[in-house]
Amino acid sequence: MFSLFDLHCDTLYRAYTENSTLSDDSFHISVNKTKEISPYIQCLAVWIPDEYRGAAAQELFKGCLSKLSEQLEQLDIVRCITAGDIKNTAEHGRKGIILTVESGAVLAGKLENIAALKKAGVRMMTLTWNGKNELGDGVGVEMAGGLSPFGREALREMEKNDIIADVSHASKRLFYDVAELAKRPFAASHSNSKSVCPHRRNLTDEQFCIIRDKGGIVGLNFCRDFLNKQGTNAKMCDIIKNAEHFLALGGEKTIAIGADFDGADIPSDMSGIESVSALYEMFLHHNFNETLVKDIFFNNAADFFSRYEQCHN
Repeated sequence: MFSLFDLHCDTLYRAYTENSTLSDDSFHISVNKTKEISPYIQCLAVWIPDEYRGAAAQELFKGCLSKLSEQLEQLDIVRCITAGDIKNTAEHGRKGIILTVESGAVLAGKLENIAALKKAGVRMMTLTWNGKNELGDGVGVEMAGGLSPFGREALREMEKNDIIADVSHASKRLFYDVAELAKRPFAASHSNSKSVCPHRRNLTDEQFCIIRDKGGIVGLNFCRDFLNKQGTNAKMCDIIKNAEHFLALGGEKTIAIGADFDGADIPSDMSGIESVSALYEMFLHHNFNETLVKDIFFNNAADFFSRYEQCHN
């Protein structure tokens, strides 16, 4: 048995859009594949693709929310909203989920929808995907800008509503706007090291250190294109190389897991969440002490949610 707190996956999005369930064994993550994990907290993201805007983005979110509610009635999974929920789930060795959103397009350009997200139990929102939305520019936008005036207002409103700002997928300028404006810690839920793999989606050392210094969290992404320069040759050892680099920057309490299961092509020596136990053992055999490994795989993420909750505006 080992503990896992994963900051990002697209399994709920797949379950909804493919008319399936959270028990579908063809997915990277299936409830049936998690028997070795206790406790287990999974952030379930509702991905809003860049072509979805306005009512279409909101309908996609509502559909995923409905799917989640239906699934939770059938499965022995705890819905975690507060840090207290996370702590209680961990203490009882249970499985829990945290609802997140990937792309601020879900707001349809209306600040009042942030309160609606809170009411729905959303705890974290990736501000952009790769393109441009009402909040600002993603990493895929040429000559990208930062937060829009609406994005600046949205960031303030998110913090008032206890919704964590996530800068994975953000343009460089948008990242620095968030770093300047945020009053509370923020996350890069699924991003690796640009020094190890110079992909546009990864973090520079300076960006990582800013997140570290603000009490934030960075989830190690298992997407093979973000793990090394070759991409298609990526293996689990490359996840460790990214972790080692962040640790060299003083990231012992900053790095966590943000696997991106069901949203990315994963290393060739992994098949899904059932492979994480082998990764855990690989960390232990790599001369990381057990306390550090437990922090990376569970405690750092749990502590971050607690820290965020305690850090009021």
